[in-house]
Amino acid sequence: MWPWWYTMVAINAVQVAACIYFYRQSLHAPDAQSRYVKWMRVMGLLFVLIAFYRSIFVSRYLYQYAWFDTLFNSALLIRTFAWCAEISFSCLIAFAMLRFNKDLPDPQRSSNPVGTFIRCTSPYVLIICIFLAQFFATAGLILKSRMAFAIEETLWGIGFFSILPLAYIQCRRVFKSSINLAVTRLSMLKAFASINIVWCIIYCTYSLVYHLPTEYWATAFEQIATGIPEIRSGFSAVADAFSVVNVTHNYEDWGFGFVFWHSSYFTVCVWIALFLMRAPRLKP
Repeated sequence: MWPWWYTMVAINAVQVAACIYFYRQSLHAPDAQSRYVKWMRVMGLLFVLIAFYRSIFVSRYLYQYAWFDTLFNSALLIRTFAWCAEISFSCLIAFAMLRFNKDLPDPQRSSNPVGTFIRCTSPYVLIICIFLAQFFATAGLILKSRMAFAIEETLWGIGFFSILPLAYIQCRRVFKSSINLAVTRLSMLKAFASINIVWCIIYCTYSLVYHLPTEYWATAFEQIATGIPEIRSGFSAVADAFSVVNVTHNYEDWGFGFVFWHSSYFTVCVWIALFLMRAPRLKP
């Protein structure tokens, strides 16, 4: 699997270079000091740098498989970094959607509670779901609980299902707005709306059809039935989650599901973050 590892690290090194370029470019924007632009570039930088680290020190939480025999490859350490990265990723998407609503408000906005929820609340639901998911992911690692991981991934699915209607509405709205606004002013919002709806559809479909039923809930119920792996508890479980690294480079240990997830997460998700750190907004 070394060729795969070298490829992932090389791709992420290029992504870091692009991130630094976009970060420096953002500092010279006319509205560089606005809270929205500052937060977007900082969160994008966090996500990309942590992705680079995790592409080097590959880790699989449940069995604490690691690429290198070092505490830098500690599953609990990497999970701690993942808290920052994954909350940043959800905030990048949510903040961009909220800014979209501000720049292109719905001309037919009504007091319908469902419409209000979709428009105003669903981006916050995404953030809350991803935030809560971090607790279950960390608990799954420490306790060796597949059920905790299944709940984590379910929260991810709920988060993106919650913004799917707004992603569709915003995509329709921005292309209709082309009639009344110059195309150059809308370019970033058009790109964001297109990327967001495609991402939401692909992720929600993947989550509902394969990821949750096959990879997570089926194995969670299997662990309940067999007791394998054994549920851990106590301080020793925390200490082991930090210190134990089971080095392996065998494909059979990592498996197709992990390799597919890792390859997608540290390429596609990083590309989305690289775009979002440029703070999609209506150009003046």
